[in-house]
Amino acid sequence: MLAHVHTAAVLGIDPFPVRVDVHLASGLPSFTVVGLAQGAVREGRERVTAALKNTGFELPQRRITVNLSPADVPKDGAAFDLPIAVGLLVAGGQAASGALASTAFLGELGLDGSLRPVAGVLPVAARCRESGIESIVVPRENAAEAAVVGGIRVLAAADLRAVVDHLADSRPIASTIVDVAGLLRREGESGLDLRDVKGQAAAKRALEIAAAGSHNLLLIGPPGAGKTMIARRLPGILPPLTVEEALEATRVHSVAGHLRGGGALVTERPFRAPHHTVSDAGLIGGGAPLRPGEISLAHHGVLFLDELAEYRRNVLEVLRQPLEEGVVRLSRARAAVRYPARFLLVAAMNPCPCGYYGDGSDRCLCDPGLVQRYQGRVSGPLLDRIDIHLHVPAVPFDRLHGDEDGASSEEVRQRVADARAVQEARFAGVSGVFANGHMRPADLRRWCRPSPRVATMLQRAVDRTGLSARAYHRILKVARTIADLARSEDIRLEHAAEAVHYRSLDRRVM
Repeated sequence: MLAHVHTAAVLGIDPFPVRVDVHLASGLPSFTVVGLAQGAVREGRERVTAALKNTGFELPQRRITVNLSPADVPKDGAAFDLPIAVGLLVAGGQAASGALASTAFLGELGLDGSLRPVAGVLPVAARCRESGIESIVVPRENAAEAAVVGGIRVLAAADLRAVVDHLADSRPIASTIVDVAGLLRREGESGLDLRDVKGQAAAKRALEIAAAGSHNLLLIGPPGAGKTMIARRLPGILPPLTVEEALEATRVHSVAGHLRGGGALVTERPFRAPHHTVSDAGLIGGGAPLRPGEISLAHHGVLFLDELAEYRRNVLEVLRQPLEEGVVRLSRARAAVRYPARFLLVAAMNPCPCGYYGDGSDRCLCDPGLVQRYQGRVSGPLLDRIDIHLHVPAVPFDRLHGDEDGASSEEVRQRVADARAVQEARFAGVSGVFANGHMRPADLRRWCRPSPRVATMLQRAVDRTGLSARAYHRILKVARTIADLARSEDIRLEHAAEAVHYRSLDRRVM
């Protein structure tokens, strides 16, 4: 007796179809799972056995062989529990088989037969749809997540008995439908407004430029100057997620298991702020099984690294390739995966161990060698990849006590949206470039060609400060964004001068 059940799994965030073949043969009762089944899949034998008995079904007293095809790809996770259980019931004649060819199954089984949520449902549902599967049965908590895919019937089941009744057509399960556009329209306000930040006009200006062109930003200043407060208001001035961006971000969060609470979609730009004790695997991804790290969870959002100089050097250095390419590639003995990592990096740090170097007071007791070593914890190649370096001084008391508020996040967000609209039209049809910060050398030659006067000023700046070629290109990108905010077709001298001003750390002078 043989049964074939459809499901799918993920490698990284890329799904692949899996066929669960269940064979019942004569011989001593046994239960074997083959096909490179890893830990959680092998443990599923015990969960499936208990779930069948506690739901009123019988485990066939035969020689049971379950094959997960393709057999040469490692498979892990508890999501194979439900398809294995369905295959056993169909092969043993305890469940109808009519809908198996057009239905996929996914879910973890509790010992009482209940269905529990699993990770990676969204990409799995998308892969099943592409394979021609008409319906997918998932746990109730995963139904909304699967339904955002569209083009496939999503059937939310509470337990194994409900699945068997649906297959027998005695109690069909209703389809779950989700309005993706409606979810994005209901995006809530964070409550964090730029008007809450007193003073710091230069920092607010830099934050607006960073948001408008998707430029990485580093804030340097003494403790209590408001660096973290400013950084946490960046998502509030970024444009809302598009449907495509929301689906891409949700795919990563789905694989990481962050949507198990019944969430359907990531509707706000992610803001990830890992502690400085994070490991390199926690930051870029890894582990066993492989899972996305903080930089991928920040995809289409913001990655905030507070106290940048306190991070371990090897952790910071792994950021260099993702910052350039927008993806992270992890190679292991058994698999190689690729995670998206197109994020906006915002970092904050003190200028010295005590934090008060160069603030105009006598509070700093750090000698010059200690200051230099502290600043040297952030390597030059990493600084090259940060477009804007900004000093954030302490705010005088009269500014803290005053009524000056400046522009609200809503007003700044509108200016950012106008600049992003210009860039969207500029890069229409250009693959992988959505903002000035993403421009490649060919795009720079086309859109950032300086006038002779501007080129002369930039040459003097490069000669005087020893800027690298990468830093020079970053200056051009920032200048292009400043020009877009000013609604200027050309990069003018004042735009380039302001962009050069944001490269202070290339001179290692704080």
